[in-house]
Amino acid sequence: MSAYKYVRDAWRSPGEGLVKSLRTERLIKWRREPAVCTVAHPTRIDKARSLGYKAKPGIVVTRVRLIRGPMNVPRPRSGRRPKRMGIYGLTVNKSVRWIAEERAAKRFPNMNVIGSYWVASDGRYAWYEVILVDPSNPSIKGDKNLGWTARPAQRGRAFRGLTAAGKRARGL
Repeated sequence: MSAYKYVRDAWRSPGEGLVKSLRTERLIKWRREPAVCTVAHPTRIDKARSLGYKAKPGIVVTRVRLIRGPMNVPRPRSGRRPKRMGIYGLTVNKSVRWIAEERAAKRFPNMNVIGSYWVASDGRYAWYEVILVDPSNPSIKGDKNLGWTARPAQRGRAFRGLTAAGKRARGL
């Protein structure tokens, strides 16, 4: 078995084993970080490699922290009965993963999102890692597997629902 298969097996049940022991100390550190931050190397190397990650210039991995649960809509000041306040039962038609991809793409406007994956979650937050590619980098333009990201039609993939999370939310 390859090393990636062992990593994949460990992440199948993140609540036990080595992943669980690393999780607590990671979450303590991640809660203090900004909502969108770059990562030196992916937390789940098997998942990142399957999405197209390579350790080369022009590829950036970011970790995005999102608040879990339904939308946080401000309560109207007055003039409505409780049933019509419009603060309960409001959900977004986008997945949390898709929103994470959009926030990473907004933070790095010159890059294209090629994929994302779940890393951790607790009672309040969920963390996703998003893989971004710089289409103007020469090492990306010349890459046979990632050269497609340099096409003009791939600009703003996350905002148009062209990533895997976006296609799934759109029912494709």
